Amino acid sequence: MSIRRPDPLAQVSDFDIRLLRIFRSVVECGGFSAAETVLGIGRSAISQQMNDLEQRLGLRLCQRGRAGFSLTEEGREVYQSALQLLSALESFRTEVNGLHQHLRGELTIGLTDNLVTLPHMRITHALAQLKERGPDVQIQIRMIAPNEVEQGVLDGRLHVGVVPQASVLSGLEYQPLYSERSLLYCAVGHPLFYVDDQQLEDARLNSQDAIAPTFRLPADIQAHYQALNCTASASDREGMAFLILTGRYIGYLPDHYANLWVQQGRLRALKPLARFYDLSLASVTRKGRRPHLVLESFLESLAATR
Repeated sequence: MSIRRPDPLAQVSDFDIRLLRIFRSVVECGGFSAAETVLGIGRSAISQQMNDLEQRLGLRLCQRGRAGFSLTEEGREVYQSALQLLSALESFRTEVNGLHQHLRGELTIGLTDNLVTLPHMRITHALAQLKERGPDVQIQIRMIAPNEVEQGVLDGRLHVGVVPQASVLSGLEYQPLYSERSLLYCAVGHPLFYVDDQQLEDARLNSQDAIAPTFRLPADIQAHYQALNCTASASDREGMAFLILTGRYIGYLPDHYANLWVQQGRLRALKPLARFYDLSLASVTRKGRRPHLVLESFLESLAATR
């Protein structure tokens, strides 16, 4: 059934903005069902609101049904325009709030997975200080792959991110936060689990099935993976942990992340005095960003938590 195209919108109302926010959440969640928890409303209500938005715009924005959820070409263009509009509204609200020196608004953060087990917890402490200064601040954390974090900061979907620092991308600013050590692990059930390190030859170690990350890493760290027989890959550290815990692969994990499994006797580090690397993690923001009081307050707290 085609949608009757109305006259062009004379103005964007509060109702339209509300519908666009819902549309953004649906797209980013990948469908109506997944967006229910995020939006706090049922699938039928979401469907009705999407119908309202399509009627308002006179465009079919998405396909939904047994084949799953997907955006139409018009839907992709409306989504990009909605991101620009909502970002501009948030910038306006932040700038007006800055006149009153009262923290309100949103802070959207993109994080590399499994930083919460770092013992110094700088991000956690900075978020606590931000919430103390601005009780009304709405914080959104998205756990996504490092490459997606950088792209999200570049296109304005994220205010700030934390990523492993490889090469510097044009248009982004990086501030060092952490240094973490990664060791080479295998799990109980793997042929090397009970082999003494002194008896473990490099040739045998390098011939085992191993896991490589698909996110960017510095060249000197990539060399550690090039020495291994990488027959599997993962987009994040949790994916690597899943494969290592099968007992069929070896792979590098941050020691703070692997520590619990080591204590449980499920993982062991292989030749830890030789097979390790240290990786720097950095906060990343967009160069030339517009004033954003919430973001600047968070960055100040992040710099102060040593």
